[in-house]
Amino acid sequence: MDRLSGLDASFLYLETPAQLMHVCGLIVLDPSTMPTPYSFAGLQAAIGDHVRDVPAFTRKLRRVPLGLDHPVWVRDKQFDIERHVHRLALPRPGGYRELMDLCAHLAGQPLDRSRPLWEMWVIEEYDAGLGHELVAVFAKMHHATVDGVSGANLISHLCSLEPDAPPLAPAEPHGFGREPGQLELLGRAVVSTGSRPLNAVRLLSPTGKGITRTIGRVRAGTAMAAPLTAPRTSFNGTITGHRAIGTADLSLEDVKQVKQATGTTVNDVVLAVAGGALRSYLEAREELPESSLLATVPVSVREESQRSGGANKVSALFTRLGTDVADPLERLEQLAVANRHAKDHHQAISADSLQDWAEFAAPRTFGLAVRAYAGLRLAEKHPVVHNLVISNVPGPPVPLYFMGAEILALQPLGPVFHGAGVNITVMSNNGRLHVGIIACRESMPDVDDLVQRFPTELATLRAAVVARPLAD
Repeated sequence: MDRLSGLDASFLYLETPAQLMHVCGLIVLDPSTMPTPYSFAGLQAAIGDHVRDVPAFTRKLRRVPLGLDHPVWVRDKQFDIERHVHRLALPRPGGYRELMDLCAHLAGQPLDRSRPLWEMWVIEEYDAGLGHELVAVFAKMHHATVDGVSGANLISHLCSLEPDAPPLAPAEPHGFGREPGQLELLGRAVVSTGSRPLNAVRLLSPTGKGITRTIGRVRAGTAMAAPLTAPRTSFNGTITGHRAIGTADLSLEDVKQVKQATGTTVNDVVLAVAGGALRSYLEAREELPESSLLATVPVSVREESQRSGGANKVSALFTRLGTDVADPLERLEQLAVANRHAKDHHQAISADSLQDWAEFAAPRTFGLAVRAYAGLRLAEKHPVVHNLVISNVPGPPVPLYFMGAEILALQPLGPVFHGAGVNITVMSNNGRLHVGIIACRESMPDVDDLVQRFPTELATLRAAVVARPLAD
Protein backbone atom coordinates (compact mmCIF):
# COMPACT_ATOMS: atom_id res chain seq x y z
CA MET A 1 0.00 0.00 0.00
CA ASP A 2 1.29 3.47 -0.94
CA ARG A 3 -0.45 6.71 -0.07
CA LEU A 4 -0.70 9.22 -2.90
CA SER A 5 1.20 12.44 -2.33
CA GLY A 6 -0.85 15.60 -2.17
CA LEU A 7 0.38 16.66 -5.61
CA ASP A 8 -0.48 13.29 -7.17
CA ALA A 9 -3.92 13.32 -5.55
CA SER A 10 -4.56 16.90 -6.69
CA PHE A 11 -4.75 15.67 -10.28
CA LEU A 12 -7.63 13.42 -9.20
CA TYR A 13 -9.43 16.30 -7.48
CA LEU A 14 -8.91 18.63 -10.46
CA GLU A 15 -10.61 16.21 -12.85
CA THR A 16 -14.08 16.84 -14.23
CA PRO A 17 -15.82 15.43 -17.34
CA ALA A 18 -14.43 18.42 -19.28
CA GLN A 19 -11.06 18.79 -17.53
CA LEU A 20 -9.55 15.32 -17.86
CA MET A 21 -6.25 14.84 -16.08
CA HIS A 22 -4.59 12.07 -18.05
CA VAL A 23 -1.48 12.48 -20.18
CA CYS A 24 -1.36 10.87 -23.60
CA GLY A 25 1.27 9.74 -26.06
CA LEU A 26 1.04 8.78 -29.71
CA ILE A 27 3.67 6.21 -30.65
CA VAL A 28 3.99 5.50 -34.38
CA LEU A 29 5.52 2.07 -35.07
CA ASP A 30 6.99 0.30 -38.07
CA PRO A 31 5.96 -3.35 -37.58
CA SER A 32 8.24 -4.52 -40.41
CA THR A 33 11.18 -4.56 -37.96
CA MET A 34 9.53 -7.01 -35.54
CA PRO A 35 11.38 -10.37 -35.25
CA THR A 36 7.99 -12.10 -35.26
CA PRO A 37 5.38 -10.86 -37.76
CA TYR A 38 2.97 -8.41 -36.18
CA SER A 39 -0.32 -9.58 -34.72
CA PHE A 40 -2.47 -7.76 -32.22
CA ALA A 41 -2.80 -10.83 -30.01
CA GLY A 42 0.97 -11.22 -29.87
CA LEU A 43 1.54 -7.53 -29.12
CA GLN A 44 -1.12 -7.50 -26.40
CA ALA A 45 0.31 -10.62 -24.75
CA ALA A 46 3.86 -9.24 -24.86
CA ILE A 47 2.79 -5.96 -23.26
CA GLY A 48 1.00 -7.93 -20.56
CA ASP A 49 4.13 -9.96 -19.82
CA HIS A 50 6.26 -6.81 -19.55
CA VAL A 51 3.97 -4.79 -17.25
CA ARG A 52 2.60 -7.50 -14.98
CA ASP A 53 5.28 -6.94 -12.31
CA VAL A 54 5.51 -3.15 -12.67
CA PRO A 55 3.48 -1.51 -9.86
CA ALA A 56 2.61 1.64 -11.83
CA PHE A 57 0.76 -0.54 -14.36
CA THR A 58 -0.96 -2.92 -11.92
CA ARG A 59 -2.07 -0.75 -8.98
CA LYS A 60 -5.44 0.88 -8.53
CA LEU A 61 -6.95 3.51 -6.27
CA ARG A 62 -8.61 2.88 -2.95
CA ARG A 63 -10.46 5.74 -1.26
CA VAL A 64 -10.00 6.55 2.41
CA PRO A 65 -13.22 6.42 4.46
CA LEU A 66 -15.09 9.74 4.58
CA GLY A 67 -12.50 11.26 2.24
CA LEU A 68 -10.38 12.29 5.24
CA ASP A 69 -7.08 11.77 3.47
CA HIS A 70 -5.61 11.22 0.03
CA PRO A 71 -6.33 7.81 -1.56
CA VAL A 72 -3.89 4.93 -1.45
CA TRP A 73 -2.55 2.62 -4.15
CA VAL A 74 -3.32 -1.09 -3.77
CA ARG A 75 -2.63 -4.00 -6.08
CA ASP A 76 -5.35 -4.87 -8.56
CA LYS A 77 -5.80 -8.55 -7.85
CA GLN A 78 -8.00 -8.91 -10.94
CA PHE A 79 -5.52 -7.22 -13.28
CA ASP A 80 -6.30 -8.24 -16.86
CA ILE A 81 -4.30 -6.91 -19.81
CA GLU A 82 -7.39 -7.20 -22.04
CA ARG A 83 -9.00 -4.39 -20.03
CA HIS A 84 -6.10 -2.06 -20.84
CA VAL A 85 -4.79 -2.85 -24.34
CA HIS A 86 -7.44 -2.50 -27.05
CA ARG A 87 -7.55 -2.77 -30.84
CA LEU A 88 -8.87 -0.35 -33.45
CA ALA A 89 -8.45 0.20 -37.19
CA LEU A 90 -8.56 3.53 -39.00
CA PRO A 91 -11.32 4.20 -41.51
CA ARG A 92 -10.17 4.67 -45.09
CA PRO A 93 -8.09 6.34 -46.36
CA GLY A 94 -6.41 5.80 -42.98
CA GLY A 95 -4.09 8.79 -43.11
CA TYR A 96 -2.97 11.59 -40.80
CA ARG A 97 -6.37 13.27 -40.52
CA GLU A 98 -8.20 10.06 -39.61
CA LEU A 99 -5.51 9.22 -37.03
CA MET A 100 -5.73 12.67 -35.40
CA ASP A 101 -9.53 12.56 -35.25
CA LEU A 102 -9.51 9.13 -33.64
CA CYS A 103 -6.85 10.10 -31.09
CA ALA A 104 -8.76 13.28 -30.23
CA HIS A 105 -11.86 11.19 -29.53
CA LEU A 106 -9.90 8.78 -27.32
CA ALA A 107 -8.24 11.66 -25.47
CA GLY A 108 -11.68 12.99 -24.54
CA GLN A 109 -12.71 9.77 -22.75
CA PRO A 110 -12.06 9.42 -18.98
CA LEU A 111 -10.13 6.52 -17.50
CA ASP A 112 -11.94 3.95 -15.37
CA ARG A 113 -10.97 4.67 -11.75
CA SER A 114 -11.92 1.17 -10.61
CA ARG A 115 -8.90 -0.20 -12.51
CA PRO A 116 -5.23 0.77 -12.94
CA LEU A 117 -5.25 4.23 -14.46
CA TRP A 118 -3.86 3.56 -17.92
CA GLU A 119 -4.85 2.15 -21.28
CA MET A 120 -3.39 1.68 -24.75
CA TRP A 121 -5.23 1.67 -28.05
CA VAL A 122 -3.43 -0.18 -30.83
CA ILE A 123 -4.51 1.49 -34.08
CA GLU A 124 -3.94 -0.50 -37.26
CA GLU A 125 -3.99 0.30 -40.97
CA TYR A 126 -2.26 3.69 -40.65
CA ASP A 127 -1.06 4.86 -44.06
CA ALA A 128 1.72 7.43 -43.62
CA GLY A 129 2.71 7.34 -47.29
CA LEU A 130 5.78 5.15 -46.74
CA GLY A 131 4.65 2.30 -48.98
CA HIS A 132 3.50 0.00 -46.19
CA GLU A 133 1.03 0.31 -43.34
CA LEU A 134 2.17 1.35 -39.89
CA VAL A 135 0.73 0.73 -36.45
CA ALA A 136 0.08 3.53 -33.96
CA VAL A 137 -0.31 3.11 -30.22
CA PHE A 138 -2.29 5.78 -28.39
CA ALA A 139 -1.39 5.54 -24.70
CA LYS A 140 -3.20 7.24 -21.81
CA MET A 141 -2.03 7.41 -18.20
CA HIS A 142 -3.45 9.48 -15.40
CA HIS A 143 -1.36 12.39 -14.14
CA ALA A 144 -1.82 11.01 -10.61
CA THR A 145 0.46 8.18 -11.73
CA VAL A 146 3.10 9.94 -13.84
CA ASP A 147 4.70 13.23 -14.77
CA GLY A 148 6.67 13.81 -17.99
CA VAL A 149 9.90 12.19 -16.81
CA SER A 150 8.37 9.25 -14.95
CA GLY A 151 6.03 8.62 -17.90
CA ALA A 152 9.00 8.33 -20.23
CA ASN A 153 10.67 5.99 -17.73
CA LEU A 154 7.59 3.76 -17.66
CA ILE A 155 7.56 3.43 -21.44
CA SER A 156 11.14 2.11 -21.17
CA HIS A 157 9.67 -1.10 -19.71
CA LEU A 158 8.29 -1.73 -23.21
CA CYS A 159 11.21 -0.47 -25.32
CA SER A 160 14.62 -1.78 -26.31
CA LEU A 161 17.66 -0.68 -28.30
CA GLU A 162 17.33 -3.54 -30.80
CA PRO A 163 14.25 -5.34 -32.14
CA ASP A 164 15.04 -8.56 -30.28
CA ALA A 165 16.83 -7.08 -27.24
CA PRO A 166 15.44 -7.10 -23.68
CA PRO A 167 13.60 -3.97 -22.44
CA LEU A 168 15.61 -0.99 -21.21
CA ALA A 169 14.03 -1.28 -17.77
CA PRO A 170 13.14 -4.91 -17.05
CA ALA A 171 10.55 -5.48 -14.35
CA GLU A 172 11.73 -6.50 -10.93
CA PRO A 173 9.74 -8.49 -8.37
CA HIS A 174 7.84 -6.09 -6.16
CA GLY A 175 6.11 -6.81 -2.89
CA PHE A 176 2.88 -4.85 -2.61
CA GLY A 177 2.43 -5.82 1.02
CA ARG A 178 -0.91 -6.46 2.66
CA GLU A 179 -3.98 -4.41 1.86
CA PRO A 180 -5.14 -2.32 4.82
CA GLY A 181 -8.64 -2.56 6.26
CA GLN A 182 -11.13 0.29 6.55
CA LEU A 183 -10.37 0.95 10.21
CA GLU A 184 -6.63 1.13 9.55
CA LEU A 185 -7.16 3.58 6.70
CA LEU A 186 -9.43 5.68 8.89
CA GLY A 187 -6.90 5.68 11.72
CA ARG A 188 -4.07 6.73 9.40
CA ALA A 189 -6.27 9.49 8.01
CA VAL A 190 -7.08 10.85 11.48
CA VAL A 191 -3.38 10.97 12.38
CA SER A 192 -2.52 12.64 9.07
CA THR A 193 -5.30 15.21 9.47
CA GLY A 194 -4.25 16.00 13.02
CA SER A 195 -0.67 16.70 11.98
CA ARG A 196 -1.57 19.17 9.24
CA PRO A 197 -1.62 22.31 11.44
CA LEU A 198 1.94 21.56 12.59
CA ASN A 199 3.06 20.95 9.02
CA ALA A 200 1.50 24.25 7.94
CA VAL A 201 3.42 26.12 10.63
CA ARG A 202 6.62 24.42 9.48
CA LEU A 203 6.07 25.66 5.92
CA LEU A 204 5.26 29.27 6.81
CA SER A 205 8.83 30.37 7.44
CA PRO A 206 10.41 29.11 4.17
CA THR A 207 7.39 30.30 2.22
CA GLY A 208 7.67 33.77 3.77
CA LYS A 209 11.36 33.92 2.89
CA GLY A 210 10.54 32.88 -0.67
CA ILE A 211 7.98 35.68 -0.97
CA THR A 212 10.51 38.18 0.35
CA ARG A 213 13.11 37.04 -2.20
CA THR A 214 10.51 37.28 -4.96
CA ILE A 215 9.68 40.87 -4.00
CA GLY A 216 13.39 41.67 -4.15
CA ARG A 217 13.66 40.16 -7.62
CA VAL A 218 10.65 42.14 -8.80
CA ARG A 219 12.28 45.36 -7.64
CA ALA A 220 15.54 44.39 -9.36
CA GLY A 221 13.75 43.42 -12.57
CA THR A 222 14.99 39.80 -12.45
CA ALA A 223 11.78 38.04 -11.40
CA MET A 224 10.09 35.57 -13.70
CA ALA A 225 6.83 36.65 -15.32
CA ALA A 226 3.90 36.81 -12.93
CA PRO A 227 0.68 34.80 -13.32
CA LEU A 228 -2.63 36.65 -13.75
CA THR A 229 -0.95 39.06 -16.18
CA ALA A 230 -1.69 37.22 -19.45
CA PRO A 231 -3.77 38.77 -22.25
CA ARG A 232 -7.06 37.07 -23.08
CA THR A 233 -7.33 35.01 -26.26
CA SER A 234 -9.98 32.79 -27.81
CA PHE A 235 -8.53 29.74 -26.06
CA ASN A 236 -8.64 31.22 -22.54
CA GLY A 237 -12.08 30.34 -21.29
CA THR A 238 -14.15 27.45 -19.96
CA ILE A 239 -13.34 24.22 -21.79
CA THR A 240 -15.50 21.27 -22.85
CA GLY A 241 -14.66 17.58 -23.00
CA HIS A 242 -14.07 17.66 -26.78
CA ARG A 243 -10.46 17.54 -27.96
CA ALA A 244 -8.53 18.38 -31.13
CA ILE A 245 -5.00 17.10 -31.79
CA GLY A 246 -2.24 17.99 -34.23
CA THR A 247 1.37 16.82 -34.57
CA ALA A 248 4.49 17.93 -36.43
CA ASP A 249 8.20 17.08 -36.58
CA LEU A 250 11.20 19.42 -36.34
CA SER A 251 14.86 18.78 -37.02
CA LEU A 252 16.80 18.63 -33.76
CA GLU A 253 19.96 19.45 -35.69
CA ASP A 254 18.39 22.71 -36.97
CA VAL A 255 17.41 23.63 -33.42
CA LYS A 256 20.94 22.91 -32.18
CA GLN A 257 22.45 25.03 -34.96
CA VAL A 258 20.34 27.99 -33.86
CA LYS A 259 21.24 27.31 -30.24
CA GLN A 260 24.99 27.22 -30.94
CA ALA A 261 24.95 30.31 -33.15
CA THR A 262 23.04 32.37 -30.58
CA GLY A 263 24.47 31.08 -27.31
CA THR A 264 21.00 30.04 -26.13
CA THR A 265 19.53 26.67 -25.12
CA VAL A 266 17.37 24.12 -26.91
CA ASN A 267 14.51 25.10 -24.60
CA ASP A 268 14.96 28.79 -25.51
CA VAL A 269 14.77 27.93 -29.22
CA VAL A 270 11.71 25.70 -28.77
CA LEU A 271 9.88 28.44 -26.85
CA ALA A 272 10.87 31.07 -29.43
CA VAL A 273 9.53 28.85 -32.24
CA ALA A 274 6.31 28.29 -30.26
CA GLY A 275 6.01 32.03 -29.71
CA GLY A 276 6.43 32.71 -33.42
CA ALA A 277 3.89 30.05 -34.37
CA LEU A 278 1.33 31.43 -31.90
CA ARG A 279 1.96 34.98 -33.09
CA SER A 280 1.40 33.95 -36.71
CA TYR A 281 -1.69 31.92 -35.81
CA LEU A 282 -3.35 34.76 -33.87
CA GLU A 283 -2.31 37.40 -36.37
CA ALA A 284 -3.99 35.45 -39.20
CA ARG A 285 -7.21 35.56 -37.16
CA GLU A 286 -6.83 39.23 -36.26
CA GLU A 287 -6.66 38.18 -32.57
CA LEU A 288 -3.04 39.02 -31.75
CA PRO A 289 -2.90 40.80 -28.33
CA GLU A 290 -0.64 43.80 -27.88
CA SER A 291 1.13 42.16 -24.93
CA SER A 292 2.91 38.81 -25.05
CA LEU A 293 1.25 35.49 -24.31
CA LEU A 294 2.24 33.90 -21.00
CA ALA A 295 3.07 30.19 -20.81
CA THR A 296 3.38 27.86 -17.85
CA VAL A 297 6.45 25.65 -18.33
CA PRO A 298 6.57 22.52 -16.12
CA VAL A 299 10.00 21.85 -14.61
CA SER A 300 11.19 18.51 -13.29
CA VAL A 301 12.62 18.71 -9.75
CA ARG A 302 13.25 14.97 -9.52
CA GLU A 303 16.99 15.38 -8.89
CA GLU A 304 16.59 18.21 -6.36
CA SER A 305 13.60 16.84 -4.46
CA GLN A 306 14.10 15.66 -0.88
CA ARG A 307 10.81 13.75 -0.84
CA SER A 308 10.94 10.01 -1.47
CA GLY A 309 7.28 9.38 -2.32
CA GLY A 310 5.02 10.54 -5.11
CA ALA A 311 5.01 10.08 -8.86
CA ASN A 312 4.94 13.79 -9.72
CA LYS A 313 8.18 15.63 -9.04
CA VAL A 314 7.42 18.85 -10.84
CA SER A 315 7.25 22.56 -10.32
CA ALA A 316 6.54 25.29 -12.85
CA LEU A 317 7.83 28.60 -14.08
CA PHE A 318 6.09 31.29 -16.10
CA THR A 319 7.57 32.77 -19.25
CA ARG A 320 6.46 35.29 -21.85
CA LEU A 321 6.68 33.90 -25.38
CA GLY A 322 7.49 37.13 -27.21
CA THR A 323 4.35 37.03 -29.35
CA ASP A 324 4.46 40.85 -29.31
CA VAL A 325 7.87 40.79 -31.09
CA ALA A 326 7.91 40.43 -34.89
CA ASP A 327 11.64 39.78 -35.35
CA PRO A 328 12.45 36.09 -34.60
CA LEU A 329 16.01 36.76 -33.40
CA GLU A 330 14.90 39.57 -31.12
CA ARG A 331 12.23 37.26 -29.72
CA LEU A 332 14.83 34.55 -29.06
CA GLU A 333 17.18 37.02 -27.34
CA GLN A 334 14.42 38.31 -25.08
CA LEU A 335 13.30 34.78 -24.23
CA ALA A 336 16.85 33.66 -23.41
CA VAL A 337 17.33 36.52 -20.93
CA ALA A 338 13.88 36.05 -19.40
CA ASN A 339 14.40 32.29 -19.08
CA ARG A 340 17.72 32.78 -17.26
CA HIS A 341 15.99 35.08 -14.78
CA ALA A 342 13.09 32.64 -14.43
CA LYS A 343 15.43 29.69 -13.78
CA ASP A 344 17.39 31.65 -11.16
CA HIS A 345 14.13 32.71 -9.56
CA HIS A 346 12.79 29.16 -9.65
CA GLN A 347 15.95 27.69 -8.14
CA ALA A 348 15.68 30.11 -5.23
CA ILE A 349 12.41 28.40 -4.27
CA SER A 350 12.38 25.02 -2.55
CA ALA A 351 12.10 22.16 -5.03
CA ASP A 352 9.46 20.56 -2.81
CA SER A 353 7.37 23.67 -2.10
CA LEU A 354 4.58 22.76 -4.53
CA GLN A 355 4.47 19.20 -3.23
CA ASP A 356 4.48 20.39 0.40
CA TRP A 357 1.55 22.77 -0.01
CA ALA A 358 -0.38 20.28 -2.15
CA GLU A 359 -0.63 18.03 0.91
CA PHE A 360 -3.32 20.38 2.21
CA ALA A 361 -5.66 19.77 -0.74
CA ALA A 362 -8.87 18.49 0.85
CA PRO A 363 -10.50 15.84 -1.37
CA ARG A 364 -14.13 16.94 -1.04
CA THR A 365 -13.52 20.67 -0.83
CA PHE A 366 -11.09 20.68 -3.73
CA GLY A 367 -13.42 18.72 -5.99
CA LEU A 368 -16.43 20.89 -5.20
CA ALA A 369 -14.41 24.05 -5.81
CA VAL A 370 -13.28 22.84 -9.25
CA ARG A 371 -16.84 21.99 -10.27
CA ALA A 372 -18.15 25.33 -9.03
CA TYR A 373 -15.36 27.13 -10.90
CA ALA A 374 -16.35 25.38 -14.14
CA GLY A 375 -20.09 25.70 -13.61
CA LEU A 376 -19.90 29.45 -12.94
CA ARG A 377 -17.48 29.88 -15.89
CA LEU A 378 -15.13 31.85 -13.64
CA ALA A 379 -12.22 31.38 -16.06
CA GLU A 380 -13.92 33.95 -18.28
CA LYS A 381 -14.40 36.51 -15.51
CA HIS A 382 -11.10 36.93 -13.67
CA PRO A 383 -7.72 38.00 -15.13
CA VAL A 384 -6.10 35.27 -17.24
CA VAL A 385 -3.68 33.23 -15.13
CA HIS A 386 -1.73 31.92 -18.14
CA ASN A 387 -2.53 31.34 -21.78
CA LEU A 388 -1.27 27.79 -22.25
CA VAL A 389 1.10 25.09 -21.01
CA ILE A 390 4.30 24.26 -22.92
CA SER A 391 6.47 21.26 -21.97
CA ASN A 392 9.82 20.16 -23.37
CA VAL A 393 10.59 16.53 -22.50
CA PRO A 394 14.03 15.04 -23.31
CA GLY A 395 13.81 11.73 -25.13
CA PRO A 396 16.17 9.06 -26.47
CA PRO A 397 18.96 10.18 -28.85
CA VAL A 398 19.05 6.76 -30.55
CA PRO A 399 16.48 4.55 -32.31
CA LEU A 400 14.14 2.68 -29.96
CA TYR A 401 11.97 -0.36 -30.56
CA PHE A 402 8.56 -0.87 -28.96
CA MET A 403 8.07 -4.61 -28.53
CA GLY A 404 10.35 -5.05 -31.55
CA ALA A 405 8.73 -2.42 -33.78
CA GLU A 406 10.85 0.64 -34.57
CA ILE A 407 9.47 3.85 -33.07
CA LEU A 408 9.13 6.41 -35.87
CA ALA A 409 7.51 9.13 -33.77
CA LEU A 410 6.83 9.87 -30.09
CA GLN A 411 4.22 12.60 -29.80
CA PRO A 412 3.37 13.50 -26.18
CA LEU A 413 0.12 15.24 -25.26
CA GLY A 414 -0.64 16.86 -21.90
CA PRO A 415 -3.90 17.94 -20.27
CA VAL A 416 -5.75 21.20 -20.89
CA PHE A 417 -7.39 23.31 -18.20
CA HIS A 418 -10.23 25.73 -17.71
CA GLY A 419 -8.71 29.07 -18.64
CA ALA A 420 -5.92 27.52 -20.74
CA GLY A 421 -7.42 25.37 -23.46
CA VAL A 422 -4.19 24.54 -25.33
CA ASN A 423 -1.24 22.34 -24.38
CA ILE A 424 1.97 22.11 -26.45
CA THR A 425 4.44 19.33 -25.63
CA VAL A 426 7.73 18.73 -27.44
CA MET A 427 9.78 15.55 -27.11
CA SER A 428 13.11 14.66 -28.71
CA ASN A 429 13.59 11.26 -30.32
CA ASN A 430 16.49 10.03 -32.46
CA GLY A 431 17.40 13.38 -33.99
CA ARG A 432 13.86 14.72 -34.29
CA LEU A 433 11.69 16.96 -32.14
CA HIS A 434 8.11 15.70 -32.10
CA VAL A 435 5.54 18.42 -31.41
CA GLY A 436 2.16 17.42 -30.01
CA ILE A 437 -0.64 19.95 -29.56
CA ILE A 438 -3.92 19.14 -27.85
CA ALA A 439 -6.69 21.66 -27.38
CA CYS A 440 -10.30 22.01 -26.40
CA ARG A 441 -12.00 21.68 -29.79
CA GLU A 442 -14.32 24.60 -29.17
CA SER A 443 -11.40 26.82 -28.13
CA MET A 444 -9.16 25.90 -31.09
CA PRO A 445 -11.03 23.87 -33.71
CA ASP A 446 -8.19 23.92 -36.27
CA VAL A 447 -5.16 22.73 -34.32
CA ASP A 448 -3.39 21.81 -37.57
CA ASP A 449 -3.28 25.48 -38.52
CA LEU A 450 -1.13 26.11 -35.46
CA VAL A 451 1.06 22.99 -35.46
CA GLN A 452 1.92 23.33 -39.15
CA ARG A 453 3.41 26.75 -38.42
CA PHE A 454 6.16 25.23 -36.23
CA PRO A 455 8.42 23.97 -39.08
CA THR A 456 7.92 27.28 -40.90
CA GLU A 457 8.88 29.30 -37.80
CA LEU A 458 12.00 27.18 -37.20
CA ALA A 459 13.04 27.70 -40.84
CA THR A 460 12.46 31.45 -40.48
CA LEU A 461 14.52 31.61 -37.30
CA ARG A 462 17.33 29.54 -38.82
CA ALA A 463 17.40 31.78 -41.91
CA ALA A 464 17.58 34.86 -39.68
CA VAL A 465 20.54 33.34 -37.83
CA VAL A 466 22.35 32.67 -41.09
CA ALA A 467 21.65 36.18 -42.35
CA ARG A 468 22.49 37.96 -39.12
CA PRO A 469 24.29 35.72 -36.61
CA LEU A 470 24.61 36.94 -33.07
CA ALA A 471 27.91 37.27 -31.29
CA ASP A 472 28.92 34.38 -29.03
